[in-house]
Amino acid sequence: MSPVTTTGTAAAPDWAALVTEAAGRTTAFLDGLAPDADWSRRAGRPEWSCHATLDHLALGVTGYAGLLTARPRDRYITLFASLDPRAPVSARLEGIRVAASFLTAAVRAAAPEDRAWHPWGHSDGPGFAAMGVVETVVHTHDIAAGLGVDWTPPDELAGPALARLFPGVPHEDEPGRALLRATGRIARPGEEHVAEWSWDGGVR
Repeated sequence: MSPVTTTGTAAAPDWAALVTEAAGRTTAFLDGLAPDADWSRRAGRPEWSCHATLDHLALGVTGYAGLLTARPRDRYITLFASLDPRAPVSARLEGIRVAASFLTAAVRAAAPEDRAWHPWGHSDGPGFAAMGVVETVVHTHDIAAGLGVDWTPPDELAGPALARLFPGVPHEDEPGRALLRATGRIARPGEEHVAEWSWDGGVR
């Protein structure tokens, strides 16, 4: 069950805890694939290798932490994160957990009124946490697909992220698969994959 906090009568996700949980669960899964996998293979639908996708994930999650910390109004921050290309996969996965810890700390430190720029909607702490969760679980799906393994984001992680960033997407039934459809990774039989998509990071 996903962590929640209680505010008045409504239970709200513990967003910082969800970031940590997403990183821990996905890196444990990927670490189990690492010894026998060819990480130079293309990662599912993105035009990147599995190695490059992992590096993109580190960049994105660290970037969200930086945005929430610096709170720029009109631009990305100038901090870029990358993983050592010579390091074994297990060490790179440690880097993903480190990046998630930065975002977790930034979310916990953010005041409710804090806002930061993002091209898909200026957002707050929960919004950037949800972005980190989406990046983590969706790109884990990409890597798994590239390595020939089927993996669907856990519903307890995908559900809160869908509700926060994709408010128009039904998510009560199989949130993990709903998130993959919303991000163009899978499609229902007889339907086309979503070609262009974005989330709505605006505060609601």
